[in-house]
Amino acid sequence: MVFWSSISPILLGLLSLLLLIHPITCIRLGLIRRSTSTPDLPQFREAPAFRNGQECGSMQADRINVAMTLDANYLRGTMAAVLSMLQHSTCPENLAFHFLSAHDAPELFSSIKTTFPYLNMKIYRFESNRVRGKISKSIRQALDQPLNYARIYLADSLPEDVQRVIYLDSDLVVVDDIAKLWGVDMEGKVVAAPEYCHANFTVYFTDKFWKDPVLSETFQGRNPCYFNTGVMVMNVDKWRKEGYTKRVEEWMTIQKQQKRIYQLGSLPPFLLVLAGNIKAVDHRWNQHGLGGDNFEGKCRSLHPGPISLLHWSGKGKPWLRLDSRKPCTVDHLWAPYDLYRSSRHFFEE
Repeated sequence: MVFWSSISPILLGLLSLLLLIHPITCIRLGLIRRSTSTPDLPQFREAPAFRNGQECGSMQADRINVAMTLDANYLRGTMAAVLSMLQHSTCPENLAFHFLSAHDAPELFSSIKTTFPYLNMKIYRFESNRVRGKISKSIRQALDQPLNYARIYLADSLPEDVQRVIYLDSDLVVVDDIAKLWGVDMEGKVVAAPEYCHANFTVYFTDKFWKDPVLSETFQGRNPCYFNTGVMVMNVDKWRKEGYTKRVEEWMTIQKQQKRIYQLGSLPPFLLVLAGNIKAVDHRWNQHGLGGDNFEGKCRSLHPGPISLLHWSGKGKPWLRLDSRKPCTVDHLWAPYDLYRSSRHFFEE
């Protein structure tokens, strides 16, 4: 792979002199590409090929399914997340990526395929109309996008032979072998995720919810704890068979048509259905909140303890803060996985 930062000043000087003496219209530099047909999408360097070791299996039973949404606005984050998983995986060829897109966008497929030519991947169309009438306005516009609700419909979007999947947001990087998360014993639960039982659970719902004598009994018999839906192991087979999509939709309908019971996009209906009834996973698998809060996105420090996954949930995204030259300290942990190739860093083909 050719990186401009690795080219010596002498070589750059000679190249500049050559261009002055003998102008040319095209320079091909190894793996650096730019598509002229998709000018609005970011351009990326091609990632190296990651291969399995001899100890890796290749049967269907060894496959690790990873699901993510695919959005042009978050494409740079998606690329970094995929690279991080491949780079830290013992058996990278066993990873199968399932991307959900709200549009028929062949340019998105092309962008991923040219960046990761060896990636085992499929893209599925997520029908935005299925959820559009159920979305109520939240505290941040990004949370109101239909694709933010696609995780609710994973079981309906993926083929029936996919029975288990790791769902991941696009604003994260994995710094450990994702197979360790995949191997968690779900103990019959439909979702496994890190739980945060010391968080103030009541703030995720409005006073109208807690003062309603019927709705406030929702969590009776459960010990509800907050969990972040950006990192989940999901038994999508159980989700299908037991109708969890409909259960979540019922709460969205109450929010939309009856009374405002929460403020935060797709998270609260998940909590209403599942909080207190998931398999708890080690906190190392979601060092979340690195994007700050939902209003200002101020810098935050890492929580103490081991880390397997860094998650920039919140308003601030590392690629935007790095580009603005006002990064937070934690953003430099994301930067090594950034495959973005700025237009000023390469020549047009």
